[in-house]
Amino acid sequence: MIDPKFIREDITLIKKVLEDRNMRSVVDLEDLGKINEERRKLIASRDELREKRNRFSKEIGARKGKGEDAADLMKEVQGLGDEIKNAETRLEEINAKFDEMALSLPNLLDASVPVGKSEEDNVVVRTWGEKPGFDFTPKPHYDLGVDLDILDFERGVKIAGTRFYVYKGLAAKLERAIINFMLDLHTTEHGYREIFGPYIVNDDSMIGTGQFPKFKDEYYRIERDGLSLIPTAEVTLTNLYRDEILEKEDLPLYVTMQSACFRREAGSAGRDTRGLIRVHQFQKVELVKFVEPETSFDELEKLVASAEEVLKRLKLHYRVSLLCSADTSASSAKTYDIEVWMPGLDRYVEISSCSNFIDYQARRAKIRYRPEKGGKPAFLHTLNGSGLAAGRTLAAVMENYQTAEGRIEIPDVLKPYIKL
Repeated sequence: MIDPKFIREDITLIKKVLEDRNMRSVVDLEDLGKINEERRKLIASRDELREKRNRFSKEIGARKGKGEDAADLMKEVQGLGDEIKNAETRLEEINAKFDEMALSLPNLLDASVPVGKSEEDNVVVRTWGEKPGFDFTPKPHYDLGVDLDILDFERGVKIAGTRFYVYKGLAAKLERAIINFMLDLHTTEHGYREIFGPYIVNDDSMIGTGQFPKFKDEYYRIERDGLSLIPTAEVTLTNLYRDEILEKEDLPLYVTMQSACFRREAGSAGRDTRGLIRVHQFQKVELVKFVEPETSFDELEKLVASAEEVLKRLKLHYRVSLLCSADTSASSAKTYDIEVWMPGLDRYVEISSCSNFIDYQARRAKIRYRPEKGGKPAFLHTLNGSGLAAGRTLAAVMENYQTAEGRIEIPDVLKPYIKL
């Protein structure tokens, strides 16, 4: 969540954020303003009552010391106690309502984020490599995979439903090789520590990273147990340090995890209905950082570079785009998307999204650090990005490394990881 002082002191800033993000209907700012004003008045009233009770209590002590009657003041103090209790009960209710609304608010946007209305307003900041040339018409990965009998969409649908699939033979080996290559790269060269954690998490974890409460319907739930399947290992990794205080010397802290990811893909009807681009279950290598606030935007650039390095070593052409305000996720203050070229689909496809959440997730998950030994704990900054989405990387390798004979060549960097 954003710093409550911005809500209480500068509601016009929140209004602008909602407008820039095209999220005006997320929270009724008029109601939020009324709740904030009632909260302010209740605090003032409660504090005034407390001051009055303290003053009377001292007077009672003085009278008793002089042997004088203090029954009238004692009755007043009792009445004040009841008033204070009622005010505090109402304040708890108001604070709960305020927190509920605040949790639904998106993050502030960094000043460098361009204001825009859709993905059409995203800004390409750089490209790498060249689009491959073919002396034949390249196939999309889903046709190539079916022809080679390594992708089986019919059996995926039979087993689980639409947007599920089965890997066979080379596809299964290739994705495993891709994942192991990415983990080795990030842990040996980029400073990440590998983690393996739960794929199923509680509601506090989903609140901590910003999926709940606003976007609860977009994820797979196990209602009986009050648990959810993770949409990304970001949830698991970020919540490693929920409700904890780290030391300054612990930072920056980098962690990575390979996991299955589960998404309902609500609202994506009709989009990428074929292939591996938009599915309900996929594997991904996630990168998460815990850093000091003053370094977080430099750390974002390093995060993007780490994700880019995977594509460079696979020799896959890509571009990096800075997302506009309306396309930036609700929890993020600034996001870069890395899009790989897919010659069979004849378009770029997002393969990684790298974001700086500043203190938004840290406040929700109560992750703090001590800037100095013995100093007052402060909220740190969190970042995350895909390093990369394994299924989409597999699809990109298939399309870019296909031959005229309908086979798939193995990228040099993956050969040590795969036995045919």
